[in-house]
Amino acid sequence: MTLDIRPVTATELLGLTDALAEILWACVQAGASVSFVLPFSPQDAARFWSDQIFPAVQRGDTILLGAFVDGELQGTAQLVVSQPPNQQHRADVAKLLVHPKARRGGMGRALMQALEAQARHHGKTLLVLDTRSGDPSQHLYESLGYQVAGTIPGYCRSPSADVFEATTYLFKPLLPADQAH
Repeated sequence: MTLDIRPVTATELLGLTDALAEILWACVQAGASVSFVLPFSPQDAARFWSDQIFPAVQRGDTILLGAFVDGELQGTAQLVVSQPPNQQHRADVAKLLVHPKARRGGMGRALMQALEAQARHHGKTLLVLDTRSGDPSQHLYESLGYQVAGTIPGYCRSPSADVFEATTYLFKPLLPADQAH
């Protein structure tokens, strides 16, 4: 098995729409709280990518990383590098998604490490993200050195039930690229 994590180029986006939609759809079906609620169709997932993320990648506002296993896209994560003038030093981590069939093999950790490298390359010194409180992803982020900034109860609707769940915000200061490792 060969894992290759790299930025997805603007010219690759259309060719990866189906794979990206499948990953997002499968994650939401498996209970991921990533902005969507059931029912959620593969077409809804494809629209999210084509309407919201592809334009941001094409503008250079967002870096979309793909995790390819033997050439097949199995995971993805986003680094939102475009920030207001007083926040140029930071970036937002968004939508870390690993297809349920590819989980528990270190892909999420590898994607996060690659995002951090991209952030350093772009001169970012602070990363910010949010996740469903208590979600396994929160444990991953904390194991990578992210610190809890706070929790907001009732922040978002559960993807599968009519209840509101807490969200935890985390952050990680980054050393500049020449000081990392």
